[in-house]
Amino acid sequence: MKKTISLILAAATVAGSLATAMPAAKAEGGRIAAGVAGGLIGGALLGGAIAASRPAPAYGYGYAPAPVYVEEPICRLVRQRYIDGYGYERVRRVEVCN
Repeated sequence: MKKTISLILAAATVAGSLATAMPAAKAEGGRIAAGVAGGLIGGALLGGAIAASRPAPAYGYGYAPAPVYVEEPICRLVRQRYIDGYGYERVRRVEVCN
């Protein structure tokens, strides 16, 4: 409960200090609207140029290399007994590949 009250008090303090320090926003002659419109138009132009550009070919003249098939060895898990550092006999699983 104490943490909640102190959190609310801290948030109110920060909000109050920001409210007193910030000047009132004024749209004198439409400057804010012009800035927003200019940003939207610039973003649209830049986004269109990026979308219209062609990606670079990945392999030489645009041809991909032929697929290569590799036969992987067959592996299986085998139980192996061993004696640990304390002298106890243990069993572990070990992967064995042919």
